[in-house]
Formats: sequence, structure tokens, C-alpha cells
Amino acid sequence: MRKPGSARSRRKPSVEAAVVAAAIVVAAPGLRPYTIVGDAIPAPLTGAAGDPARGRAIILDRRLGACVLCHTGPFPEEKFQGSLAPDLSGAGARWSEGQLRLRLVDATRLDAQTMMPPYYRVDGLTRVGERWRGKPILTAEQIEDVVVFLSTLKN
Repeated sequence: MRKPGSARSRRKPSVEAAVVAAAIVVAAPGLRPYTIVGDAIPAPLTGAAGDPARGRAIILDRRLGACVLCHTGPFPEEKFQGSLAPDLSGAGARWSEGQLRLRLVDATRLDAQTMMPPYYRVDGLTRVGERWRGKPILTAEQIEDVVVFLSTLKN
């Protein structure tokens, strides 16, 4: 008979418990709270899916998302596209919606040295113009629009 508390009789932690233990809840003033699980934010920031047409427009708008300053992608109408960051072609095949969401919200959670700006973070930033202090680059709705568009890019 095994002794209570022996290695074989002790409960093993489940995978679900490990995931819950790794979850980080983020809540900043003026922003909607979200939960990071591993390398993703699984739930939409708005509780609803975004609009892919608006997401594409945000990516191409050099005053709003400014994505094509650093990224290239399947945007034939854009003559000048960046080459500093990964090609957005196939982004939906490489990353889940949750992984895309975290990369947009705050890529520094994945790589502290990234040059990608945190599009939905307002704390701990330096060299932010006074007009933009305390405001995210994109709204929660705009983040969801970009996520749903990028998830359509499968090849």
C-alpha cells in the first residue's frame, strides 16, 4: 500500500491549471482589460469580431496604423512598403487571432527589444508627444479590425 503523499499518489497539475497560472490580467486606466495567456490574448478586446475591410484600411493608412512603413504585404496598390519587419503575407497562417492580438496590443510582452510600437498601451512609454499621452495608438475596435483582417491572410 502506498503512503499518502507519496509521489505516485499526489495529484499531478493539469495543463489547464498551468495555463491559468500563466495568465496575466492587464487593466490600465482608460483601456479595456484583457488577459494574456502564454503568447496570446485569446478573447477579443471588444467582445466582438472586427471588420476586415476597416482593418485593411488601418494597415494601409500611414497616419493611423502606419504598418506598411515597416512591413510589406499583399498590398499591390502600395508602391513603397517597409522591409524592417516581417512580411504580413500569410500572417493568418503563422499566428492565431490571439497571437496577432498580443503582437498588436503590446509586442514588448514577447520581445522587450522589438521596434514595433505597442498599439494599445499607454503606461511606461517614453518620448510620447503631449497630445498623445495617455491615449493608445489604436482603439480596441481598431485592434480587432486589424486582427480579423490579418487572420484572413493565409498565404
